[in-house]
Amino acid sequence: MGDAMIERRNLLKGAGLAAAAGMAAAGPAQAQTGPEIKWRLTSSFPKTLDTIYGTAEILAKYVSEATGGRFQIQTFGAGEIVPGLQALDAVQTGAVECAQTPTYFYIGKDPTLAFGTGIPFGLNARQQHAWWHFAGGKEIINDVLARYDTVSFACGNSGAQMGGFFKKEIKEVADLKGLKFRIGGMGGQILARLGVVPQQIAPGDIYPALERGTLDAVEFVGPYDDEKLGFARIAKYYYAPGWWEGGAMLHLVVNKAQYDALPANYKAILANACEAAHNWMLAKYDAVNGPALRRMVEKGAELRIFPQAVLEACLKASNEHYAEIAAKNADFKRAWESMQAYRQDVLPWWQLNEYAFDSFMVRTRGQS
Repeated sequence: MGDAMIERRNLLKGAGLAAAAGMAAAGPAQAQTGPEIKWRLTSSFPKTLDTIYGTAEILAKYVSEATGGRFQIQTFGAGEIVPGLQALDAVQTGAVECAQTPTYFYIGKDPTLAFGTGIPFGLNARQQHAWWHFAGGKEIINDVLARYDTVSFACGNSGAQMGGFFKKEIKEVADLKGLKFRIGGMGGQILARLGVVPQQIAPGDIYPALERGTLDAVEFVGPYDDEKLGFARIAKYYYAPGWWEGGAMLHLVVNKAQYDALPANYKAILANACEAAHNWMLAKYDAVNGPALRRMVEKGAELRIFPQAVLEACLKASNEHYAEIAAKNADFKRAWESMQAYRQDVLPWWQLNEYAFDSFMVRTRGQS
């Protein structure tokens, strides 16, 4: 009986190993049996910005690897198919299947789309991501985008952005009056209430405009990209914080008909690849911004913090702006109330723990 039992166990063990091997082989095989799909992606950013544009490339890589190369997304920089600010239109018309873009570029279509990227004095990167997934953000923004035959997925975040490079110091609110400032999204509308002349200019055109004097100041993202774009060579005062983008989220915006036509497993792969690319982008910026800031300071950039009076004036103008839009736009009101409610819940916890920890570590960074 002992020999028989051992033989039976070995037989079962062998059968189990064979089954496991069969399952392992089936995984790649199943990936290979999906349909061959080729999409084109237009980015709102040039290829020279390797972290933002690189996120689109990472997304395409993840999708291809997860499908055994059956689902391919070819990426194009801003201007190769359409200008960066026309990415949503290209997706809506079906000129391309998808775009990598921040939804706040399209507040001219509906101001509610500002919340997809993040509004001035809104949320930081982690809070924005949480609001998107767990506090109604995804549903609110996609309800609006459905009118443009598109659907969006969170796909990247810059973290808190810098306040930008200025040719002159900003010491009081009056210094904003008449300032020609390259700034996108709703931040420009709010600053216009304080006398700024906002300019929305595509990334590749910013440096020449600053050099010619068409601009007095420029904000883009943060130290890593600002260094690449060379702003410090012309405007030496580098301000913080970028209160209009406390955690700017990017999206993959997809043509709804093309998305609906995907097999269920490809839809799941696309959604998870967006999340993975989202995390890649934020981690990359966290890794490269510090060294870039140090290099620019060593070369002469002068760091400044916006005066408290300026920040408070901008906050007041922001709240007035939101109230006016909410009174006329039900979707904006819904998003504004949703974000406020989430922020009211999360900030006490943030203050107690996350903020306290970060503040302590900043104060004691020379001790460890």
